[in-house]
Amino acid sequence: MFEKPQKSYTDLLGKTNRIVEGTTIKGDIISQADFRLDGELTGNFTSRGKIVIGPAGSVTGDIKCKNADIEGRFNGKIEVDEQLNVKSKAHIKGEVITGKLSVEPGAEFSASCVMKTQVKPLPKNNEQQQAG
Repeated sequence: MFEKPQKSYTDLLGKTNRIVEGTTIKGDIISQADFRLDGELTGNFTSRGKIVIGPAGSVTGDIKCKNADIEGRFNGKIEVDEQLNVKSKAHIKGEVITGKLSVEPGAEFSASCVMKTQVKPLPKNNEQQQAG
């Protein structure tokens, strides 16, 4: 009678899952929401949100996500739809595919990097006439 309706994944974005320091996961993680990893992941990670790898965190495997902040260690292939922020204490090895890249001085960045082209939609005919 008083049951709460189940929230959709869009309601979950902005909420953060967390794996704390000292935790080791072997396997794949699939998450709809944002994720903070201060432990160790050996496996693949997929999210529609943002992943933050904290200073004590490490990932060995592939990551596919919308945004990422890396302070810890990453070894593998990472594909970020929007922006990848590499902090000064980060160690990255492998392959990077991203829309935007920010690397702070002091970061170890030993990876091949491919920047996605940002395709802007063309304005419709009506918009072109109003602008001209």
